[in-house]
Amino acid sequence: MVKRNQLTEGRKMFLSVMGIFLAYGVVFFLFEDYDRRTWEPLSEKWDWHLLGFSLLVMLGLGWVLHRYSKRMDERISREWSEHNSVMRRELTQNIAHELKTPVASILGYMETLVDNPEMDEGLRRQFIGRSHAQAQRLTALLHDIATLNRIDYAPDLYGFDEVDLRRMMEEIAQETALALEKEQMELHVSMPERLSVRGNASLLYSAFRNLMDNAVNYAGAHTTISITAKELADGVHIRFCDNGVGVADEHLPRLFERFYRVDKGRSRGMGGTGLGLAIVKNAILLHGGCITACRNGGGGLCFEIFLKKDASPMQN
Repeated sequence: MVKRNQLTEGRKMFLSVMGIFLAYGVVFFLFEDYDRRTWEPLSEKWDWHLLGFSLLVMLGLGWVLHRYSKRMDERISREWSEHNSVMRRELTQNIAHELKTPVASILGYMETLVDNPEMDEGLRRQFIGRSHAQAQRLTALLHDIATLNRIDYAPDLYGFDEVDLRRMMEEIAQETALALEKEQMELHVSMPERLSVRGNASLLYSAFRNLMDNAVNYAGAHTTISITAKELADGVHIRFCDNGVGVADEHLPRLFERFYRVDKGRSRGMGGTGLGLAIVKNAILLHGGCITACRNGGGGLCFEIFLKKDASPMQN
């Protein structure tokens, strides 16, 4: 999103060219001749005429450049608006598609229950349980959409404070211990005792928890998750890796796209919203950092993360 006080590309071009003309006028006025041996102002009438002609040329070119810069800004703005419109349409279609599945399931189960009041109690409980699961999925999807919209359009609403990353990772490890045990997975964490950044604790927790859940759900049983971090001069570098099944190379550039799934059936079956990694990327970007995905050398998937030590949501 472009801030109001930010120079557009057209204005930058206009000011740059006019600055060159202005510098030319100053040099022409200060130096009597072009061998630059004296600093005396203009002395001959012809020099004044030449300077006046140059100023007229500069004004004419300035007027042309001003009109061209306005048209260029309008074209860029129009193309950007069209791009955003396409993105919004695609996002709206994806949201509608994702919402349709749980809503249709809930309606189907509820209609069956209403139309069959004498239904077996066991089957009734089963239908109610499935409806509850779909409602939970719908709630998670709406929460993720709201999170992304807030990051996109109201980043200044996120307060930034000192965040202890080591403690946060320990909390996530404790909260996912049962899931790791169920899948017979191991977690190795290697981080400095004191590792902190300035950021929003809720967003960073959501980002790292999404990475952990993604690894638990898709790396596969009997695998290992490895989290390593080191402190840099201006930030923190974190590697979040697993030695699981990984993904094919063609999927790597699109992993952070909203609603993109490598295996659609498997993702929905596990309750995924398709927005987890998009939230991860946008949360990291909001902290002035970056994240990339690559194949792990020993098999599996690896996320490389950089976070600034002293980030602010307004700088992005």
